[in-house]
Amino acid sequence: MNRFITKIIIHCTATPEGRKTTLEEVTLWHKKRGFATIGYHYLIHLNGEISRGRPENVIGAHCSGENKNSIGVCYVGGVDKDFNSKDTRTKEQKHALKILIENLEMKYPGITVHGHYEFSNKACPSFKIKDL
Repeated sequence: MNRFITKIIIHCTATPEGRKTTLEEVTLWHKKRGFATIGYHYLIHLNGEISRGRPENVIGAHCSGENKNSIGVCYVGGVDKDFNSKDTRTKEQKHALKILIENLEMKYPGITVHGHYEFSNKACPSFKIKDL
């Protein structure tokens, strides 16, 4: 399926700062919510490693009303030990996110970058997109 991709939507796993979270774990959470598989297209781990979730040509399940034309990118973290919203991105995650966005911008000219909070009453991804 060819999709007309116009947006990258950034998310966080809402897991406490420094807690490792695997692609398999996030996939399980999403399956428990009734999704076929993980809803995101990419997951950025604490060490900056990027895992592929759904293929880009498959509609995601990450932002209600925006999935059809977007790529969902999620980083591990986003809350402090008390589950309060916090930008917990490691320097490796920040670098990986920057490179991933640059690559997606080259692949999809004109694509725009958004935080989940722009489409939902949530703090996700726990930082303002202007602070990328």
